[in-house]
Amino acid sequence: MSGVSPQLVCLGNPLLDYQATVSPEYLKKYGLKADDAILVDAKSGDPKMAIFEEMLGFDDVKFVAGGAAQNTARGAAYVLGRNQVGYFGSVGEDKYSERLLQENNAAGVVSLYQFQKEIGTGKCAAMINGHYRSMVTDLGAANHFTPDHLDRHWDVVEKAKLFYVGGFHLTVSPEAILKLSKHAQETGKPFVLNLSAPFIPQFFKGPLEQVLPYTTYVIGNESEAASYAESFGLPADQRDLVSIAKHIVGDSKDRTVVFTQGLDPTVVYSAQGAKSYPVRPLESSKIVDTNGAGDAFAGGFMAALTQGKPLETAIDMGQWLAALSIQEVGPSYPKSKLEYQA
Repeated sequence: MSGVSPQLVCLGNPLLDYQATVSPEYLKKYGLKADDAILVDAKSGDPKMAIFEEMLGFDDVKFVAGGAAQNTARGAAYVLGRNQVGYFGSVGEDKYSERLLQENNAAGVVSLYQFQKEIGTGKCAAMINGHYRSMVTDLGAANHFTPDHLDRHWDVVEKAKLFYVGGFHLTVSPEAILKLSKHAQETGKPFVLNLSAPFIPQFFKGPLEQVLPYTTYVIGNESEAASYAESFGLPADQRDLVSIAKHIVGDSKDRTVVFTQGLDPTVVYSAQGAKSYPVRPLESSKIVDTNGAGDAFAGGFMAALTQGKPLETAIDMGQWLAALSIQEVGPSYPKSKLEYQA
């Protein structure tokens, strides 16, 4: 990676997102509901694997470099510009990863992929039917990231100013996350973890507990917060967002928890106390697709931190970028560059 030193390094599970409009009959053909979200495995011989090939031929098919942390990386790059954001993840050597590389390159993200020879790139098919989207995901190569790939690019890690990890990666390589987070703590660099989904605190409590002590910022939404409270056995009278955030912060003097809750105010808690920030208003007629809004918030938030902006600005920039993203189809950003206005 000679000459390219991204300031922000992200780690996650890269997926090529396909989006296309389908008929109710198409969903019925594969036994899918209008708002399904299911995982398929190429090895299982599941007939739904055919969807990925079929959708390539659909007239309105659109491709996005997906996976939550990769959405965030593209969002941060939208603000920061070319080569300022690097992204680690695992992909296959196939036409799908070629498409991902193109998408990241167009967005200005430096792709630091680990390539798998035997396993295909992860894919997520989003089949849109009216206001519903039915999602079928094959994690594929994303599941096979290994910490030694970080070693091969350790110069990039050392030159980075801060790190962002999607919680989904706790299901893949907690060792890689710990490697990054320990480096961050030893060098005084911010380390940001997104809880990503309610099932992470629920089913991956162990890996989450290992990583939390190294975090500078933890980002989540209200449903992930509720799942954390349940998993960590918080008493009923300590299940409001501030109490849950307080539990995550623990006795740390420099950890901050940020909980978004859709159109309701964003709640922030640190050793300095609790604050809430109202969301930027947006006319409902302008909302096209809320998929990826949380990833976009994280993108704006990380961009502001990378620029050395104060926390209040980072929250506002996150809300600004989320508002831009939900006016696009899928986890995307406007084609033309818009400048942040406080």
